[in-house]
Amino acid sequence: MRHLFSFRYAAIGLAVLLAFAWSLAFLVGSAAPMDPGDPWLFGAAGIIVNRDSLNAMYNGFKTAYNNAFAGVQPMWSKVATLVPSSAKVENYGWLGQFPKLREWVGDRQVKGIAASSYQIANKKFEASIGVPRDDVEDDTYGVLTPLFSSMGQSAAVHPDELVFALLAAGFSTTCFDGQYFFDSDHPVGAGVVSNTGGGAGSAWYLLDTSRPLRPIIFQKRREYALTALVDANDEGVWMRDEYRYGVDARVNVGYGFWQMAYGSKQTLDATSFNAAVAAMMAFASDDGRPLGISPNLLVVAPGNRAAGKALVEAETLASGASNTNFKAVELYVCPWLT
Repeated sequence: MRHLFSFRYAAIGLAVLLAFAWSLAFLVGSAAPMDPGDPWLFGAAGIIVNRDSLNAMYNGFKTAYNNAFAGVQPMWSKVATLVPSSAKVENYGWLGQFPKLREWVGDRQVKGIAASSYQIANKKFEASIGVPRDDVEDDTYGVLTPLFSSMGQSAAVHPDELVFALLAAGFSTTCFDGQYFFDSDHPVGAGVVSNTGGGAGSAWYLLDTSRPLRPIIFQKRREYALTALVDANDEGVWMRDEYRYGVDARVNVGYGFWQMAYGSKQTLDATSFNAAVAAMMAFASDDGRPLGISPNLLVVAPGNRAAGKALVEAETLASGASNTNFKAVELYVCPWLT
C-alpha cells in the first residue's frame, strides 16, 4: 500500500509539470512582438532599452520640443528683418546706398554697391544635454519631458535675445558706415548727421519699421533643430553610458540702415521724444532729398514702461491738457532690455 501511495503522488506531480509546460509553450508561441508603446516597455517596472523604445522616447521628446517652440510668439520681427543665408558670410555692401528714385535725364547715374564692406558671418549656437542610460532604464520619460519643452522654448526665443542685445549695443558697435549704429556723426553728403540723443540714463529706441529692411538684420543659415545620439555604437553612449540630445542652429544678427533708428539715454519725456521724431523725419540722402522716415515704434526697457505709457498711451497729461503724442507710435516694453 505504501508503494502504491507514493506512485499515485508521483503521477499527480508529473501531470502538473506537463500541464505547466504546455501552458508556457502556448503563451510563448502566441505572444505578439512588443511595440514601443507597450507597458512591458514603458511601465512601472522600467524600460527595456532597445532601438524601438529609444525611437519612441526621442519622438516624445521631439514632440515636446516642437510644441514648446511653436507656442512662443517671437518678438524679434518687430524690429528686425529675416534674411536667408546661403553662405558662411554674407556681404551687405549695398547698405551704403539708401534706395531713392530720381528723374532719368541722360545716362543712368549708377552708384556702386561696394561703397560698404559690411559683412555678417554666420555663427553656430547649440544647447545639449546627456541623459544617463540608467535614467532611461528607470523610465524617467515623464520627468525629462519638461526639460525638452524648455529646450524648445529657449530655441524659439534665442533670436529675440540676439536681436535686442544688438539693438542695445548700438551705442558702441559699428554699422555699415564704420560709425557706431547710434552716433552723432554719421557721414551724409559733405556733412554729418546724428541719430542719438546722448544722455546717461536708461536707453530707449525710436524706430521706423515700415520698410522691407528694418533696423536690425536677423540672418539665418540653418534652422533650429533637435537631434539625438542614441545608437549603442555612438562614442558618448559607449564611453559615458549616456544618450545625448541637442539643438543647434547657424544664425547671426547685424545692423540695417541707421536712418531707421534713433537711440537715446535721455529722460524719456515729451521734450526728448519730440526731438527724436524731428531728427528722424529730417534724415535726407547724400544729395539732400528727404528719405521719408516716419517713426512708428518706441522700444523701452521695463524700467521705462511707466514713462513710455504716460508719453504715448495716455490721452491727457497730468495737467489735464490733451496729450499731443497720444498714439503717435506703438509702445513695446521689451523684457530683453535693461
